[in-house]
Amino acid sequence: MKAVSAEVLSIGDEILYGQITDTNSQWISAELDKVGIKTIRKTTVGDEEGQILGAFKEAESRAEIVLITGGLGPTPDDLTKPLLARYFDSSLSMHPEALKNLEEMFAKRGFELNDLNRQQAVLPDKCEMITNRMGTAPGMWFHQKGKVFVSMPGVPFEMKTMMSEIIIPKLLEIYQPPVIYHKMIKTVGIGESWLSEKIKAWQDNLPTHIKLAYLPHLSQVRLRLTAMGSDMGKLKTEVEKQIQSLLPLAGKYIYGYDDDKLEEVVGNLLRQQGKTVATAESCTGGFLAHSITSIAGSSDYFMGGIIPYQNEMKENLLGVQRETLIEHGAVSEETVFEMANRAREKFKTDFGLATSGVAGPGGGTPDKPVGTVWIALADGKQTFTKKLSLAKDRLINIQLTVVAILDILRQSLNQNN
Repeated sequence: MKAVSAEVLSIGDEILYGQITDTNSQWISAELDKVGIKTIRKTTVGDEEGQILGAFKEAESRAEIVLITGGLGPTPDDLTKPLLARYFDSSLSMHPEALKNLEEMFAKRGFELNDLNRQQAVLPDKCEMITNRMGTAPGMWFHQKGKVFVSMPGVPFEMKTMMSEIIIPKLLEIYQPPVIYHKMIKTVGIGESWLSEKIKAWQDNLPTHIKLAYLPHLSQVRLRLTAMGSDMGKLKTEVEKQIQSLLPLAGKYIYGYDDDKLEEVVGNLLRQQGKTVATAESCTGGFLAHSITSIAGSSDYFMGGIIPYQNEMKENLLGVQRETLIEHGAVSEETVFEMANRAREKFKTDFGLATSGVAGPGGGTPDKPVGTVWIALADGKQTFTKKLSLAKDRLINIQLTVVAILDILRQSLNQNN
């Protein structure tokens, strides 16, 4: 079954200037993917004739389907319609149905249809009109030499309605794209290059119709398996078989699939095992507790947390020994050891988690530079501590620390299964 390719073309200076975020192209490519049409490129061009015409030509040379958003307004800076007419060597004339739709819409809203608005009903003769029931600018469909060009408004809710109700069904009447199935495998606690080395033989033996991509992000690596064929059920079975053969190689790093979140997976393990947790946070400033409680139902297992940011609070509120702070400092193995145990004792939980470090950008020393973080987990039987050497960015360090300690808790809970 032959793959069907598409290019998404976004038109507008406001996108290039960063004045608005182009959410249209992301949504369009996601919807195309659902029906087996592969987006091979996304292009953004400003409101300039030569650039737009060049983008039309390049897109046509690469893809079978070109989907265009933007530039369909009634003002002189909206160039998409006249340039499409020029590109397809088509004259422009008043489209009776488009005009009727405009007149009815304006009458319904109690507005007067002026000459400028009336121009929106002027369309290239070689296009097929696509009704825009959510707005005033109709879409345009060109089908020539085996290629399809579709022009849509840039207003997201207008474009989405047009795509869902008319354009995608119409594309599927012309093309018979293959089925595309994606499966996301989420890992934590191992870097991309180390993971790649560990699963190289497995990757090399994947069937030719199943592709693997690495998507790293904040101490996590997502493995995306993409399978292409004609039978969705068969593809899902084949992908599941490949995952089962991956587990012996990387199973301890895999925490979930698709939309699973690390904090959600950890929460489910706590609930299943009837365990509870409390936190004592310094450098993460409550972000660990926030991550845990961002999951609905977290009151089943999260008992509470303390943010003893200053040393006095570590001593007076949490109960860390003054001698420990004086001799070893707040950012030390000894301090987080006590923090985790005191948190567990105060909240009477199964687990106590603790963080303390130099998040940055200032505060570092030669022996404890920015990015130095200690974390700890206490479970009443033993206390696990770990030193992290992270980045220079404060917010990234906070997020990396939370991922690291949640993973330690995950591993501890998995040992109980």
